[in-house]
Amino acid sequence: MRPPRLPPGSRVAALSLSSGMVTGVMGRYHAGVRQVAGALGWEVVPAPNALRGPEYLYAHPEARADDLHWALTQPDIHGLLSIIGGDDSIRLLPHLRPDLVRAHPKAFLGFSDSTVTLLHFLRAGVMAYHGPALLTDLAENAGIRPFVLDGLRCALVQEPRPFDLSPAPEWTQATVPWEDVALQETPRSFAPGDGWVWLQGAAPAEGHLVGGCLEVLDMLCGTPGWPAPDLWRGAVLALETSEDVPAPTQVGYWLRNYAAQGILAGAAGLMLARPRGYSAEMKAELYAWVRRVLAEAGRPELPVVADVDFGHTSPQLTLPLGGRARLDPGAGRVTVWP
Repeated sequence: MRPPRLPPGSRVAALSLSSGMVTGVMGRYHAGVRQVAGALGWEVVPAPNALRGPEYLYAHPEARADDLHWALTQPDIHGLLSIIGGDDSIRLLPHLRPDLVRAHPKAFLGFSDSTVTLLHFLRAGVMAYHGPALLTDLAENAGIRPFVLDGLRCALVQEPRPFDLSPAPEWTQATVPWEDVALQETPRSFAPGDGWVWLQGAAPAEGHLVGGCLEVLDMLCGTPGWPAPDLWRGAVLALETSEDVPAPTQVGYWLRNYAAQGILAGAAGLMLARPRGYSAEMKAELYAWVRRVLAEAGRPELPVVADVDFGHTSPQLTLPLGGRARLDPGAGRVTVWP
């Protein structure tokens, strides 16, 4: 099911489904709210528990799930937005209600630890959107980057039609202290974009998008939050790594798990995000691991594109998980259906 679009004038609930750290960076929060209103015309409103602080939200995962259900069932809330990620939204699993997601399909936007919620929506049969959180690219210093806005509009705002993803013209992993309000209008430094890397495959392939943050997927494996085999079958996998900077060897081991489950055997393609914190040598090792594991899985022909701009570097694309994607290695082209 495709959720309704979010045109200007939409009211979007801000959710703290992972960390409640936003209360320590409220200047950054308000900047994100202002920038989203100015650039997209959305009114961002906090869910009832979203600003209650990290101690309360850590102690009460059920309150975080309550916020999700509140946002789904409120008729004047049109979309849902993650404020920031974290590492423990897996603790929401016993409290989540997929029936409410299906009965009230609304667009949910987030990444990183929001992988738990994104897959919750997919398991309920509703598309979800892997993209920027409120405190990250939407509260970008000195304004939201045009690349981010273009991706959001194509995925969530305009009438749904196929669009091509493109490499970011510039990128960064520079950090700034969000607590320092004086730096909010100072742009971060961006390096020129260096394009995508097509690792293997020649023939075009198409499938529905499934994926998220590999570290969070590792936590989910074997739990009720893990997708059933049918959801993986025929998928284009969109996988990213976090600021924890897992070693290429570890990524290879995770992919071997996917091979053992039969996920790689049934996949249509693979999109790997630009890995945060990787040196050129680490990237080369990562690419070697990906090719090795795919060869072990009998998939040396699987189309694979790496260094795609989603996940833990900026600016990032918005990927409609559950929507279709077509990888065309020969043309160097990725097309998605939001």
